[in-house]
Amino acid sequence: MSSEPLNIEGHTLPQLIDAVKEIAKQAGSKILEVYESDDFNVEKKDDNSPLTRADMAAHNTIVSGLQKLTSIPILSEESAEIAFSERQTWSRYWLVDPLDGTREFIKRNGEFTVNIALIDNHNVILGVVYVPVTGISYYAAQGVGAFKQQPEQEAQAIKVRTTNMEKLIVAGSRSHAGETLKSFIAALNTEVELISIGSSLKSCLVAEGQADIYPRFGPTSEWDTAAAQCVVEQAGGYLTGLDLQPLRYNTKESLLNPHFLVFGDEAPAWGNYLAKVEN
Repeated sequence: MSSEPLNIEGHTLPQLIDAVKEIAKQAGSKILEVYESDDFNVEKKDDNSPLTRADMAAHNTIVSGLQKLTSIPILSEESAEIAFSERQTWSRYWLVDPLDGTREFIKRNGEFTVNIALIDNHNVILGVVYVPVTGISYYAAQGVGAFKQQPEQEAQAIKVRTTNMEKLIVAGSRSHAGETLKSFIAALNTEVELISIGSSLKSCLVAEGQADIYPRFGPTSEWDTAAAQCVVEQAGGYLTGLDLQPLRYNTKESLLNPHFLVFGDEAPAWGNYLAKVEN
């Protein structure tokens, strides 16, 4: 087996991370221009989800930046009409959510992110999650590790925590919590602290050891999870379907994810608790 580092169009993965972090920050600046304005219009997409000027400004910034960086195809939430007949020919592509947490953006609670991932043969090998309001970056790449970087500070390596079943910290969606999550928490049959937060920040909480598990029983799309999945996995954790197999990308026509779990420690055998959940 070759130990040669992966080279993508003349870039190593650490070099790509640095470039993608900068692109994400530029997109975050565009988002903040709208966020901090007096008002902004909210439109509805075909699936009735909200769309703002900020989504499109971030999308255009990211696409422009990635096109200058590589010739790799780009799939963004705002360009999702690309047919599977074309997508299935891609062995490698960028997967982007220009503004993850549009509902949180509209509520002005700051809990939204810019997500950029690189997919290689259906697996995520690089991910950047940028938080425009705080300026925090979470990022990772295969074989490189996972990191959290505060503005104007050195990046710090992050890792998941060992789960103590006597008290669990569960991350949950602020805008999409439901009865299945309540049923799962009840099945855990222990003391639970629930942290409700928007966007891919839930997965990042698991990656940095601030939460034990994030169960998601509502609809998401592939661009919602990819970047954070890389961060979680490189921090020693897991992002899996309810079958406990890692999520894979661009394997089917639909871009919807199955329900999934994000967890740092596999020892608790989370599947045993899923069996008790009332859907």
